[in-house]
Amino acid sequence: MADQGSRQARIGARGSPLAVAQADLFAARLKAASGVTTSFEAFTTTGDKIQDKPLTEAGGKGLFTKELDRAQEIHAIDIAVHSLKDMTANLPEHLYLAAFLPREDPRDCLLGPSATIAGLPQGAVLGTSSLRRRAQALAIRPDLRIVEFRGNVQTRLRKLSEGIADATLLAAAGLRRLGMIDRAAGIVGINELLPAGGQGIIGVTLHVDAPQWLKDAVAATGDRSSRLAALAERAFMRRLDGSCRTPIAAHLRLTDAGAEMAGEVLTDNGEKRWRAEGAIKGDLTDATAEALGLRLAEEVADARAVDGFGDGAA
Repeated sequence: MADQGSRQARIGARGSPLAVAQADLFAARLKAASGVTTSFEAFTTTGDKIQDKPLTEAGGKGLFTKELDRAQEIHAIDIAVHSLKDMTANLPEHLYLAAFLPREDPRDCLLGPSATIAGLPQGAVLGTSSLRRRAQALAIRPDLRIVEFRGNVQTRLRKLSEGIADATLLAAAGLRRLGMIDRAAGIVGINELLPAGGQGIIGVTLHVDAPQWLKDAVAATGDRSSRLAALAERAFMRRLDGSCRTPIAAHLRLTDAGAEMAGEVLTDNGEKRWRAEGAIKGDLTDATAEALGLRLAEEVADARAVDGFGDGAA
C-alpha cells in the first residue's frame, strides 16, 4: 500500500514485558508495511492487579482487556495489541479484530525437573492459573497437585525458583518472543496438550469508526494463515462459551492439502474429555474456516449432551 507519510497512531497494550515486546513487534511491522509511526501507552489491567485469587472468581478473560477496550471506546488510543488467547470470544460492539500477526510456536512448554509431564515426580506440584492446562495435565497425571500460579512470565519464573511449585507450564510463543525459550525443560506436543484457541497469535483491535487510512495500514500487517486459524478457533470457543471458566482448547493447522483442526473441552479435574477432529481439503476461506470450527464445536456439544452435561455448552 502507499506510504502514509507522517501519520502516527497511538498503540495501547498491557505493561508486562511480553505485552510490550508484542506491541513493539506490531509497531515495527506497521511502519514497514505502511510508513505509519506510533506512540505507545502501557496499561495495568484489572487482571494484572488481581493476584490473590483465580480469574474464574474475578470475571474471566475480559479482565485483561477491558481497560484497553474502554480506552479505544473513548478514542484515548487508536490501536490495542493483545495476545489473542487472552481475548474474549465476543468483542465489544465498538471494536473489531483488524489484524492477526504471524503465529509463533503455539505449543506449551514445561519448566521444572522434567521435559515431560509423564516424567514429573509422583505427586509433584504443578503451578498454573489456566483451567485448560490444569485439566489437561490432570488427565495425563491425576496424581499431580495443582496450585494457583498468577503473574507475568517473569513473576511465574520467580515463583518457580522460590519453590512454590515443582513445575509450571508456559506458552512457547511468549518465551520465544522474550528470548527465554532456553528456560524450558521441554516443549509439549500439540497432541498431548492441545493449545488454547489463538495461542501464539497477536491480535490487533481497532475502533469500528477508525479512519480508513488506519484500517488499511493495520490490515496490511495481517497474516492470512493466522487469520484463518483465529477465525476457526474462536468460532469453536464462541459456540462452547470459551472463557477462563472453561477448560477448552482448539487448534487449526494449514496443510498442503487444506487444513486440519482439533478442539476439546474437559471437566475441571480432567476426568472427562470431549474431543472432535476434522479436516477441509482445498483452499480455506474465512467462511469455511469458521464453519469448520463451528462443526467441531457442535460435535463436542452433542457428545457432552449425551453424557448429561446440559445442552453441551461448556
